[in-house]
Amino acid sequence: MNTSDAIEILKNKGYKTTGKRKDILSFFEKADGYRTAKDLIQFLEETYEGISFDTIYRNLHLYNEVGILEATELNGEKHFRMNCTSHHHHHFICKDCGKTKEIEVCPMDEVQKSLVNYEIEDHKFEIYGLCPACQSI
Repeated sequence: MNTSDAIEILKNKGYKTTGKRKDILSFFEKADGYRTAKDLIQFLEETYEGISFDTIYRNLHLYNEVGILEATELNGEKHFRMNCTSHHHHHFICKDCGKTKEIEVCPMDEVQKSLVNYEIEDHKFEIYGLCPACQSI
């Protein structure tokens, strides 16, 4: 997903696309992996002096709710990234830098064999560890 796709989603759902909202989307489009609200506020403070955490969290929650951002929890803190909508896949997530690597294998075929007569509505599969760059530090 890119900023234009995300703006279209917001418009279709009746939300305004302010300069701040576009800048938030641009931040996540350029980010390489998951980022925190703190990362975002540091980026936005350069342009919007005194921007509040309430504004940041409200928009992060909205973007996650409408499917623009994916969320995960790392080290007890929520992290976000632009939603990957091109194809079904999962992620390896570096616990230090937040970078991700796509994993094409999905464990659901095996899991479904164990859950006969259960209706599975959704799933999420993530692997956490250190990427090669963070291992060498």
